[in-house]
Amino acid sequence: MSEAASSPAVPSTGAAPRAAPQPRSSYRAFRSISTRWSDNDVYGHVNNVVYYSWFDTSVNAHLMEQGALDIEHGETIGLVIETQCNYFAPLAFPQTVEAGIRVARVGSSSVRYEVGLFAQGEAMTAAAGHFIHVYVDRATRRPCALPARLREVLQALAVA
Repeated sequence: MSEAASSPAVPSTGAAPRAAPQPRSSYRAFRSISTRWSDNDVYGHVNNVVYYSWFDTSVNAHLMEQGALDIEHGETIGLVIETQCNYFAPLAFPQTVEAGIRVARVGSSSVRYEVGLFAQGEAMTAAAGHFIHVYVDRATRRPCALPARLREVLQALAVA
């Protein structure tokens, strides 16, 4: 019997492969965001919760500018049901952050947005993450089909 066969099996953790920084070419649209004094935490870099705000801001601002989201009067709104972020390099005030946006998956009522955060002028992401919106009827909060204009805008952001 070989040594490998006689040693106890190591259980699989089921963990996904380790995330790695991504280049700008991986994203379809960009938005500049200025850091604020209050974004830094006691360790001298932007606090992790701020990154999630940037995800929301960059995607929703893009959708509004493209006429695909009306946050005041639209019948359809997006609710976040999942979010995640990997951090690769610190960002801090004063600094400009460039958020790259792409769409990884479009369902009948849901969208997986992926956002890469870059220090201004840097080639690779300082952080990258995703969030999933389920689009619902504003009044009933029940899932609904994605509006045609939203689907058009999502197609322009889609990656293969």
